[in-house]
Amino acid sequence: MLIGEVVGSVVATQKDPQLESHKLLVVQVRSHENQPRDQYVIAVDSVGAGPGDLVLYATGSSARQTNITKDKPCDAVVMAIVDSWDVSGKNVYEKWSGA
Repeated sequence: MLIGEVVGSVVATQKDPQLESHKLLVVQVRSHENQPRDQYVIAVDSVGAGPGDLVLYATGSSARQTNITKDKPCDAVVMAIVDSWDVSGKNVYEKWSGA
């Protein structure tokens, strides 16, 4: 699993029929200290995430393990919305505080 922030969405009117009705999100990769990296992933949303949410996502064959993405042509999936995040006893993110 990897961590990132939802920074946008992708609209594709022409896509594989297996991906129809699935929301595509632009996720900016974060470091272990919650710093943004200059790296982005397009992921299928399986949990109802939106702009500004910090999320856990999986890539590669792991992305095809959720009920929504099973056996579908995707390489990344958002599978959790992060509420809080601690590293070595230090809180680096708290959803409700805006940290």
